[in-house]
Amino acid sequence: MPERLEQMRGLRMKNVFLVALALVSAGLVSACGSAALVPEDQYYRLRAEIPSTSSSKLILPGTLEVDRFVADGLTAGRPIVYSEAGKPYQVKEFHYHFWTQPPTVMLRDELVSYLRARNVSDAVVTPEMRVPPDYVLIGQIKRLEKIVGTPPKAVLEIELGVRKASGGKLVFFNTYRIETQSSGNGVDDAVGSLNTSLTSIYAKFVDDLSKL
Repeated sequence: MPERLEQMRGLRMKNVFLVALALVSAGLVSACGSAALVPEDQYYRLRAEIPSTSSSKLILPGTLEVDRFVADGLTAGRPIVYSEAGKPYQVKEFHYHFWTQPPTVMLRDELVSYLRARNVSDAVVTPEMRVPPDYVLIGQIKRLEKIVGTPPKAVLEIELGVRKASGGKLVFFNTYRIETQSSGNGVDDAVGSLNTSLTSIYAKFVDDLSKL
């Protein structure tokens, strides 16, 4: 008889354990089913539209080296930054929207392609090519951001300067700033506006160089 009671007690304990395990499993499944989905990361690139025609006359004869751009901490990072209308001194990062490359590299590479297409120099290179340059171009990104407000906007501000490699004499320096209204409230709308602004700034830069 004692053995029979012990077996029954063990069976009841096993059933209690199985019921508890089932309840826990059901709770986990329910929690997983009701958890909010994490937004998917989105990636964007900036592209300057290359003109179909170029000048037959070199603006800066020789080799032009384009250094990597510089920018402040947030602007130099891959997360896309934004500010709110009326709060120009407060800048924030989007959590799930990124540039495909750091803007300091992306804008430099776009400028290299643009200057080559416009036939600005005999050769347009980057420092990684280790070619002795005749001129050095340095750029600084002052602002590259979406402006949240009504209407939504985007602003791009870049400083561009050219100096002679030998002696360091400044040949050209100017600041370009374009603030445009975006077609919509989305980040992709702001990126579209920034692409248009980038093309306009690079075109104006080359036109200014041609007047030297």
